[in-house]
Amino acid sequence: MLDYIVVGLGLAGITFSEVLEKNGKTFKVISDGSQQASQVAGGLYNPVILKRFTMAWNARNQLETAKPFYQSLEEKLSVKLDYELPVLRKFASIEEQNSWFEAADRPDLDYFLSARIIQNNNAAIDAPYGFGEVKYTGRIDTGALVDSYRSYLIGKEQFASESFDFDALSISDGYVTYKDITAKHIVFACGYGLKQNPYFEYLPLNGTKGELLIIHAPEYKEENVVKSSVFTIPMENDKYLVGATYKWKDKSNEPTEESKNELLEKLKTLLRCDFNVVDHVAGIRPTVVDRRPLLGKHPKYQNLYVLNGFGSRGVMIGPYASTQLFDHIEYQKELDPEMDIQRFTKKYFRD
Repeated sequence: MLDYIVVGLGLAGITFSEVLEKNGKTFKVISDGSQQASQVAGGLYNPVILKRFTMAWNARNQLETAKPFYQSLEEKLSVKLDYELPVLRKFASIEEQNSWFEAADRPDLDYFLSARIIQNNNAAIDAPYGFGEVKYTGRIDTGALVDSYRSYLIGKEQFASESFDFDALSISDGYVTYKDITAKHIVFACGYGLKQNPYFEYLPLNGTKGELLIIHAPEYKEENVVKSSVFTIPMENDKYLVGATYKWKDKSNEPTEESKNELLEKLKTLLRCDFNVVDHVAGIRPTVVDRRPLLGKHPKYQNLYVLNGFGSRGVMIGPYASTQLFDHIEYQKELDPEMDIQRFTKKYFRD
């Protein structure tokens, strides 16, 4: 008997699997790769909401868990994942500069926000009012993480590439059986695919489509993340990630011309140099109505769990939430009530 079956291999599935391995638990991961959000994500870890100059929810605790987590994964997988990059927030006016200075004086933000204005020295950027700098930020290469971790699990015979068949799941007292696998617990960490899960479909997972461009801009020569109405993230060979869009009705993984044009229009207000679009990708972020993750035990079946709802900050939330869920299952520690699915169970669950 295994300790766990994990369904899904995006950021939620990977971070939970890694917590399991660090704690000596046996497990197998099942995933069909249908959910693309983690692979096509920008992967930024940034504790500050740059539209309003406020701290993201529980960001400091999340970062303190995430940084050593990804560093250990780099060593384990022998792959570069963590690219430490300052985020430069473009100012649109003197008023925004003043708002930045006010935010930089707050006790929760002063650690991350530089109190000086960064003057624009890049001729390829239109930024007459300069930038504010967010420190201790960067990017996790989520595509490399997913590919490397999948290969790692395949090498250990802990991965099955298939769509999960709910008709093949049998739930007993103290264990579950899926086809020829028996385990003490099963954790569904399948992103927006949760909408097809008959056990947890009652949860209010909305799903928000995000699209990104990859551009080639040899004249840009920018080594920082730049945030204006879009962000640009440097990659290798003069390529940059540009994003992102937020669409609530379209639930397909197919890129659209509408979103491409939206990103290009915004990008042209930032860049003064030529560029070419070399790729265009899309995925459905697993977002929740109250913008908090979904963690916890099924209200009826005691060995069924969910780990979901990371939204657009999955690289920060993943290690923190996965550790919380593991401690809840193994040591009966209480979950943060803001993440616990009990906040929705009474309202939405129908036995």
